[in-house]
Amino acid sequence: MTQPLVSVKDLSVQFTGNRKAQALSQVSFDLAPGEVLGLLGESGSGKSVTLRTLLRLHPERTTQVSGSVQVAGQDVLSLQGKALNHYRGAVTSMVFQEPGLAFDPVYTIGQQMVEAIRAHDGVDMRTAQQQALQMLERVQIPQARRRLDAYPHELSGGMRQRAMIALALVCRPQLLLADEPTTALDATVQIQILLLLRELQKETGMSVIFVTHDIGAAVEVADRLAVMYAGRLVEMGDVAQVVQRPLHPYTRGLLASTVSAENRGQPLQAVPGSPPNLANLPAGCSFAPRCAHATAQCHRDVPPTVLRGASALACWQPVSEGQVW
Repeated sequence: MTQPLVSVKDLSVQFTGNRKAQALSQVSFDLAPGEVLGLLGESGSGKSVTLRTLLRLHPERTTQVSGSVQVAGQDVLSLQGKALNHYRGAVTSMVFQEPGLAFDPVYTIGQQMVEAIRAHDGVDMRTAQQQALQMLERVQIPQARRRLDAYPHELSGGMRQRAMIALALVCRPQLLLADEPTTALDATVQIQILLLLRELQKETGMSVIFVTHDIGAAVEVADRLAVMYAGRLVEMGDVAQVVQRPLHPYTRGLLASTVSAENRGQPLQAVPGSPPNLANLPAGCSFAPRCAHATAQCHRDVPPTVLRGASALACWQPVSEGQVW
């Protein structure tokens, strides 16, 4: 049996600023080499927090993390100093949601790529510049040699996103974290970026965790889907299973509130209510106050995660095939 590249067990994250907020609670999942996992959920569900925790980007002074995170055989939560710096970029890299903010505005695209290459590969300046150029060409940036000397603000949104992907991949990471990489782009460019990411993933064999609000994007890119709500994984399975036969009421509601060819001309069935306050989570299942199927047990006890066929589910009252969520 193939060893997972990523193994996350009982990961919990609490922010401890002016008031405490439980951002993640007992999150567990594995990711095989070369697999793409899509994370779905409303804003505030914990998707981006999960990615940033995997890359150790949260300020340690105001963040409490428990559980375990193993990536490529390394205990990520215990890495320090040079080992952590090597992990960021050479083992795991990230494509941020807004590349205009992720790039340093006072350095050119080429300078930032060359710095990363030299820090991780230890090559000379000329070799690093050649590698940076090759990667810009690989992500299909036109006039790539000129773009090396361009500042981030001199590129369009689509070009900046391609440059961000090039920067993330230039040191050949085993795991790529993509945090809604197409949110700020128009529809045509979104499709181009998604297809590019999938092509690069197949070519390099890297694993990808892909965060999105877009069900269509998730279906296009992912092998498996994981649905998050209020910092917990509530359902996870193959794309076809989750999209065609969702078991959790929240997954069913999320899919019903998405525009598709099947519901054209019909009003969308929005999920009632709002996500809970992470600083004051309700007892039991966090989705119970918004769920039409909730029972007294749902309001009282946190549901355990159990396997149902090829899916993992955390729900006391899973919906059946013919039920309305």
